[in-house]
Amino acid sequence: MRHSFATHLLEKGVAIHFIQDLLGHFSIKTTARYLHVTKEKLVNILSPLDDLWKDQREI
Repeated sequence: MRHSFATHLLEKGVAIHFIQDLLGHFSIKTTARYLHVTKEKLVNILSPLDDLWKDQREI
C-alpha cells in the first residue's frame, strides 16, 4: 500500500522530499525503495538539453 501511495504521488509530480516527509522517513534512500516509476513515465522524460536544441532550431 505504501509503495502504491508513494508511486502515485511521484507520478502526480509531488517532490520526493515531500513524499519522504509523508512516509516519515529520515533517509531519502529509504523513500527511494518505495518508489516504483512506470516505464511509460521514464520514456516520456524530456531532457533540458532537448529543449535547448529545439530553441536553437527555431531561431
